[in-house]
Amino acid sequence: MRFIQLFVVAFALLAGTAAQALTEGEAKAIASGESESRIAALNQAVITADDKTAAFIQAMSDDAVKYTANRVFVIKDDKAFDPVTGAELKLPDDAEDVVNNNLMRGALDAAKAALQLTSKDDSVRAEAARSLFKEPDESRLPLVEKALAAETNAGIKAQLELVRAASLLNSTDKAKRLAAAKDLGESRSPDTKLLLNQRLADETEPEVRAAIQASIASIDGALVWGDRINAVFSGISLGSVLLLAALGLAITYGLMGVINMAHGELMMIGAYATYVMQGVFQRFLPEAAFGWYLVAAIPVAFLASALVGAVLERGVIRFLYGRPLETLLATWGISLMLQQLVRSLFGAQNVGVENPGWMSGGFTMLSNVTLPWNRICIIVFAVLVLLAMGWLIGRTRLGLFVRGVTQNRPIASCMGVNTARIDTYAFALGSGIAGLAGCALSQIGNVGPDLGQSYIVDSFMVVVMGGVGQLAGTVYAAMGLGILNKFIEGWAGAVLAKIAVLVFIIIFIQKRPQGIFAMKGRSAEA
Repeated sequence: MRFIQLFVVAFALLAGTAAQALTEGEAKAIASGESESRIAALNQAVITADDKTAAFIQAMSDDAVKYTANRVFVIKDDKAFDPVTGAELKLPDDAEDVVNNNLMRGALDAAKAALQLTSKDDSVRAEAARSLFKEPDESRLPLVEKALAAETNAGIKAQLELVRAASLLNSTDKAKRLAAAKDLGESRSPDTKLLLNQRLADETEPEVRAAIQASIASIDGALVWGDRINAVFSGISLGSVLLLAALGLAITYGLMGVINMAHGELMMIGAYATYVMQGVFQRFLPEAAFGWYLVAAIPVAFLASALVGAVLERGVIRFLYGRPLETLLATWGISLMLQQLVRSLFGAQNVGVENPGWMSGGFTMLSNVTLPWNRICIIVFAVLVLLAMGWLIGRTRLGLFVRGVTQNRPIASCMGVNTARIDTYAFALGSGIAGLAGCALSQIGNVGPDLGQSYIVDSFMVVVMGGVGQLAGTVYAAMGLGILNKFIEGWAGAVLAKIAVLVFIIIFIQKRPQGIFAMKGRSAEA
């Protein structure tokens, strides 16, 4: 019996190696009749398909086929052609359109994918294998076996083995279904779980049902780790965004004691500066240079926001030091003015900022874990900005002056430090970092006049919880809140997660008013 099975498979493979020309009968069987019989004829034709068969399948998919009682026509450029000979024909008045329902369209897509298994392009073969896995059919097994025998790419070969197992999952042979269920359990893919669940609903054999249930449980166990990795990465990604948004505020509020309600609008200016640089590269530079626009936008975003911050400090803030509530009201009014200015210049609608090519796509870690490159780049960018800011505050002359003025302004002034100038530099630095945050945010969402409003409250919460004036506390608070928010969001939803995080912050501040680290700076002296 085993010898007979091997002989049948070998015969099918040999038959599949020789492409046979499309016949009129095959074309008619594919184009007309009940869906089940048409699909069976299509799958049979694919096994020995030639170029004409592939062209006819494509015409079927494009709804470019008509038929009569005894002939099939392919329509191209308003002319009718014989699908077998390619000769031009006169289209009869009684010719009917071929109607493809969703079931037939799925079969046509799978047939086109099956024909691509012989492509020389690895990416085409890989995509074809993935398509066939979603539409498995036992009748295509000879073609899959032929592709497996010729495949040299280990990844594509593994995918084709899954296709073979998925195709056998609906076999009439109990032993084949049982083996297929066990083989599919080795896959760690949500698509595999979906196929197993679909088969489980129709399976009547207790032994096969048990094997399918065991495979689903095995896949679930693997997918749980993927979900955890997704939650942690999403939390770190959100935390890096909060960190970028709060770093500038850690200077203007934490070190200088200024409640800057225009901080979100400084982020908005950085985002719009990125949008302008994108337009400059698109309009004035070669297309090949477009991928570098973001690199050029980083210093532009920093300088644009820093300049606005310097003007704001010189024109308004310097008269309000020591009066935090008045700085709140003044900067809130300025934030409204900046929003209206942007609406006048760029319009009230959001504008789109494209990701450079090197930030598109993602890194696939597991079957259910894909880490987007734009998020990874923002995490790396946040780390670099944090390191640069720590070095600037802790290792440079400007940082020394900022710390000196913050800790004891009269003594710093007596030592010859121009405190007014240091105030401007520090406020401009915090504003410039807000511009960098806006540049990063432009890569994960639309840019609009209200961009900063979504982050200003969260930024203040991060700074207060971390400890006013403490960079280390800002980092811990941003990452902690980001990860906590994403884990709660996974089982309670986004709205309840926000509420839970807010309640947590309120309780935390009640128990520890100074935040994670003790408060330092002018606000501490007050």
